[in-house]
Amino acid sequence: MIHIVGGGLAGCEAAWQAAARGVPVTLHEMRPVTATPVHRTDRLAELVCSNSLRSDKPDNAVGILKQEMRLLGSLVMRAADETRVPAGAALAVDRHLFSQTITRAIEEHPLIQVVREEVTAIPAPADDRSPVILATGPLTAAALSQAIAELVGRSHLYFYDAISPIVLAATIDRGKVFRASRWGRSLRAEGSHDDEGDYLNCPFEADEYARFHEALTHAETASVHDFDRELFFEGCLPIEVMAHRGVDTLRFGPMKPVGLADPKTGRHPYAVVQLRQDTLAADHYSLVGFQTQLKWGEQARVFRLIPGLENAEFVRFGMIHRNTYINAPAALRETWQTRRDPRLFFAGQISGVEGYVESAASGLLAGLNAAAIARGEAPGAPPRTTALGALGYYVSHADPAAYQPTNITFGIMQPLDIVGRVGRRKGDKLAHKLAVAERAIADLQAWAQSLLAASSQ
Repeated sequence: MIHIVGGGLAGCEAAWQAAARGVPVTLHEMRPVTATPVHRTDRLAELVCSNSLRSDKPDNAVGILKQEMRLLGSLVMRAADETRVPAGAALAVDRHLFSQTITRAIEEHPLIQVVREEVTAIPAPADDRSPVILATGPLTAAALSQAIAELVGRSHLYFYDAISPIVLAATIDRGKVFRASRWGRSLRAEGSHDDEGDYLNCPFEADEYARFHEALTHAETASVHDFDRELFFEGCLPIEVMAHRGVDTLRFGPMKPVGLADPKTGRHPYAVVQLRQDTLAADHYSLVGFQTQLKWGEQARVFRLIPGLENAEFVRFGMIHRNTYINAPAALRETWQTRRDPRLFFAGQISGVEGYVESAASGLLAGLNAAAIARGEAPGAPPRTTALGALGYYVSHADPAAYQPTNITFGIMQPLDIVGRVGRRKGDKLAHKLAVAERAIADLQAWAQSLLAASSQ
């Protein structure tokens, strides 16, 4: 029997992987008994930030990671593929159908028991073949958070995360926005020969952008706890924090207009805000890259300065919350086991990764290895040439003195030794990335075959 604490992406993926290999699982989820500041439902694997799982292309590291997870029978990837919504080259989902799909699959599996309760202490493994996975996420409750801090022997690290607002589609002024995907990368074009694009784009003239930037940088923000130092993850900065770095920072970041020609004018806007479909019914749209800690009244005032959103109705305002994670290199092995006790695993954002896909990936490997222990087999890790293996190697070997959670990147994957064959031209870089992807998939398939061979002996 495996006990898993936390019913988010990592916990659900771990439970699915273990149960798929014939190992009974008890999955503990504290909602709805104990609420969190940001979850809205009692469903498992609820997405509280963006509805995007980022790029799905093979020349992107997270695209490789997704494909590796599909090869290993990932429940999260299956649910994402079944509930995807148009988002250009990215994989975005209807967040409600996504969590419903995963909740149904977990609750209907005969080897998985879901227990709705708050776990306040780290469960003690019953024996050497009864591992425990802690996948409590970045919003771990106070009592268990303290128990984890005592276990790892040092204080938690933390950073603040902010989520984007969502608007009602019917309140968007379609006369001011235009539909397009950056550089024409549209799933609509691939599937239906409709080249309109997957995003609604709100174009700015220079004077409109200046007014928006002025209002944004002078808007009132929500405060954080006095005892915490504001430390934002660089990959998910609040929009107002970026705006304070310079008047053009947003135009070279989430509001960059490159690759987006307005069909009304035939030219690129001065700046643009992209709206991404949030539901299959296309009745809700989220503001891409607009994580924020502005007070709700200020969000309504400032974001209605965006062309096309003057009368927008906000289905959800953006908000800020604290993300907690352990100092992974000091605490974990690359198998996601703790260094102190091989029967105890961490997975998900609390384990020191960043991103939906990375969280689910860590849960996948924790589930596989916990199942191996339960079956009397040896745990293992994929080679560093794979995205899965590179992620596990990073969290267990990075510098613990200056550790920050990371997304999967080509930078942490083992380099491809093709010196002299790949230069600096754009085409050469693309060829290199595709070669890394091809090697990763081949090596992951070989590793998966070795697992099957070992389990059949």
